Amino acid sequence: MVLNETPVRTSRNFLINNIKLEDVEFPENLKEFNNVEVVCDNTEVEKVTDNFSLTYGNGKELEENCNKSFNNSIKLNVDKKDNIRIIYKFDDKNCNLINKIEINSSKDCSVTIEYKSETLKKCFHNGIIKVNCINNAKVKLVVVNLLNEKSLNFESFENELSENTNLEYTIIDIGAEKSVSNYYSNIIGDEAKNDLKTVYLGTNNQLKDINYIAELRGKKTNINIDVQGALKEKSKKNFKGTIDFKRGCKKAIGNENEYCMILSDDSKSIALPMLLCTEEDVEGNHSTASGRVEESELFYIMTRGLEYKEAIKLIVKARFNEIIERIKEADLREEILKEIDRRLD
Repeated sequence: MVLNETPVRTSRNFLINNIKLEDVEFPENLKEFNNVEVVCDNTEVEKVTDNFSLTYGNGKELEENCNKSFNNSIKLNVDKKDNIRIIYKFDDKNCNLINKIEINSSKDCSVTIEYKSETLKKCFHNGIIKVNCINNAKVKLVVVNLLNEKSLNFESFENELSENTNLEYTIIDIGAEKSVSNYYSNIIGDEAKNDLKTVYLGTNNQLKDINYIAELRGKKTNINIDVQGALKEKSKKNFKGTIDFKRGCKKAIGNENEYCMILSDDSKSIALPMLLCTEEDVEGNHSTASGRVEESELFYIMTRGLEYKEAIKLIVKARFNEIIERIKEADLREEILKEIDRRLD
């Protein structure tokens, strides 16, 4: 199966324009996913009734699977200020989740979505999250993947931002054997802003395939993408980031930065940042880098009494900390830090 295509192909194929996965089997005859908890104060929880049609997404096969075979859907029409938390717990009876989440927000709100494993069985997740921001809304959205190391995780994100709206997205991508994510923002309204920050961690034979796309259309719009990651053992990461300045987006600003810490000789990091432009008077910046932990930094920490593994954990968490601190739930922050410690042992 070929999935997660970049919007344009590079003149030279670095084997990153898409990803090919073999032997991906979609679960069939799914029962309702019952181990889900939704906590909110002012918003009614409904079910999604419409099919999702994605501009990009992870691929048509996964999109069709999500529309035809979903076993959980959540629709939130947020018209009052609210804090919302959605927790999916995978257990022995709920190993497969195909879900659709739709968030239409006209008021300031925060939404936290968590995927967690409470089973050692292989789990399957294929999901779509659609966010529509209107009426000057400021939306903070957090998505955390803590699935076990045997699992498959596919997630497509699609956003539409109208005038003067602000969408702050935080993605923590730690779990699953293979985790493939496609993020697309259609920044239409003048002075709309989208801030996307991501943490990823790869260990053992994990694969992370990350494809972020932003199209700026309104005047004085803004997209800021910041991705921080670390790879250990034989893990691999592909990062693809595209900022596209469309005609009409005068004085728009787009920034993307990705940095990967290499913690072993066998890990592999590939990055493809792209800037596309059909408008004048815009500002675009991109950077990507990977590197090993500085020996001097490691030596300094170890002279304070920490062993090598503990020093590495401290350095990784220090780099991730600014993004993790954006999560307001203290218990979730602590759970993420413990999971990072466990995977770096």
